[in-house]
Amino acid sequence: MATSPSSPSGTQTTIPHRRGTFGKSIAWGAVAGMVAALTMAMFAMIAALTYQGTGFFTPLYHIASAIAPGSAMMQSMEGAMAGDSVIFVAGPALLGLLIHLAVGAGYGAVFGAIAHRARLHGGAVVAAALVWGLVVFGASTWIGLPLAAWAFGGGAPIADMAAMVGYPTFIVEHVLYGGVLGGVLAAAPRTRR
Repeated sequence: MATSPSSPSGTQTTIPHRRGTFGKSIAWGAVAGMVAALTMAMFAMIAALTYQGTGFFTPLYHIASAIAPGSAMMQSMEGAMAGDSVIFVAGPALLGLLIHLAVGAGYGAVFGAIAHRARLHGGAVVAAALVWGLVVFGASTWIGLPLAAWAFGGGAPIADMAAMVGYPTFIVEHVLYGGVLGGVLAAAPRTRR
């Protein structure tokens, strides 16, 4: 808040200070995006452990294979077929988690900026974030993942990630991302306008 010079009555008035509110919205969007990405990753890992049968840590290894060898992903999937669904390889798991959180933060920051400019709050920010989850699904499936596969040499496992995971599961993951993103932003402290 900035203080103006004394008014005619001799008191000082307070003027809302707008600098920083846009930046705070972007920062909150990034934080909310990381929380949403973490929730999305947990859903993907539970899906991989249960109805997909590909191994609990396979989604993290799959993400890591964008820039690292896919051997941990293959080891996890082969282990799951042999009855060992929890094969943990620390390096690729951490790399996959960090990549996923970074991408989630990026998409969240963009949404935070959009929500700020559109002055979305409460239920409106949650509804818009659910739609944003579908936008992220489309952008990732048909633009981001193929570009990442080309740029980092991840090949078909990255370019075709949505098909490999299964479109219904991949869509649910992204809607969940949007819902959590919107929920965190709706609960975040509002900056003064």
